[in-house]
Amino acid sequence: MKQSYLLKIATIILLSLGSMGIVAGSFLFRNTFSRAGETQIITDTSRYREIRTQLWSDIHEIEHFPLDIPAEAQGVNMAYSPGLMQASSFFQIRLKQPPEKIQKLLSHYKNISQHQYRGGDTNDHTNQPNGVPTTFFYTSNSAGESFPATYEILVLNAQNRGNPGFKWNHGDSYGVAIDSSASEIVYWAEKW
Repeated sequence: MKQSYLLKIATIILLSLGSMGIVAGSFLFRNTFSRAGETQIITDTSRYREIRTQLWSDIHEIEHFPLDIPAEAQGVNMAYSPGLMQASSFFQIRLKQPPEKIQKLLSHYKNISQHQYRGGDTNDHTNQPNGVPTTFFYTSNSAGESFPATYEILVLNAQNRGNPGFKWNHGDSYGVAIDSSASEIVYWAEKW
């Protein structure tokens, strides 16, 4: 009798522990996969060099980015997303520079750009005749994702990697957006 009582208690304890293991295991499994599906946006500018040299997969798309954040730069904002699963990935840094430097950069990038737009976002630009995808204003201080009309968006390259009939379903583009009046430049690269 004492043996069957101990056996029942041991069975109850094992079933309880097993149930707790299933509950804990499913919690960990669910949290791991729900977090893995979320796009994490890194805004910590101290990680700029790491992202530029180690995390962004194609160096050609970010060769135009500064090697380091310039010492004289002000108002620095950054946004980086690795683009998990089907999400697009992007890297963008916005900074203020002295007006004469901004004018030199504007002149340089205008001369080598393939496409030029005034304000807007990737949806606006893609839907124009012979338009190409660009980017959203991820580093904006406002809730809007479009660049104000004061910005010149200069596309340095855009590659369509979609299938016939699904133009721009996949691809990449990169360039700069410059607001001369605010003395700001946004370096951007995007893949989808």
